[in-house]
Amino acid sequence: MAVIPVERKPLSLAERSYLPQIANGMKVTLQHIFRPNQTLQYPEQRPSIPHGYRGVPTLVRDPHGREKCVACQLCEFVCPPKAIRITPGELPKGGGEEHVEKGPEAFDIDMLRCIYCGLCQEVCPEEAIFLQSQYSMSGYTREEMIHHKDRLYELGGTLPDRFLKWDKKKAAEEAAVAGTSHG
Repeated sequence: MAVIPVERKPLSLAERSYLPQIANGMKVTLQHIFRPNQTLQYPEQRPSIPHGYRGVPTLVRDPHGREKCVACQLCEFVCPPKAIRITPGELPKGGGEEHVEKGPEAFDIDMLRCIYCGLCQEVCPEEAIFLQSQYSMSGYTREEMIHHKDRLYELGGTLPDRFLKWDKKKAAEEAAVAGTSHG
């Protein structure tokens, strides 16, 4: 096997002295010295969150403070990493909620497994689970990163209810209005 030598052109005086390269490096350094500071003092200052950001999944209540979740378990079934665990339970009798079949006895989301995909929010028929704009979740142990039902409601808060599943009378009135407008 023959070795073919590669001919290189000789370096100029400026290339041999490295002074132009040092001057270019100093120019970049001086530009950064006089540029305004871009450092944020986290957590007091936080970056703006873009529209459509998918953050921490939480449960929400209706304007009357009632749970919107009916433990249908669709979010549990659609969750790719299986981060959601729901234990359905019966609702107490005599609370005016007889037309709602069930509610969650336990609702847990393992935030270490959650991939923030948003499928749970999309599949929820009652709009009971929402992705909030919170992005910094931390804990000292694995148990702290499993959010139980009370913590999920604390993070989620209250949102308006479009479906009126709890208000049987209002739901019946809207169904009657919808039936007469289409008929």
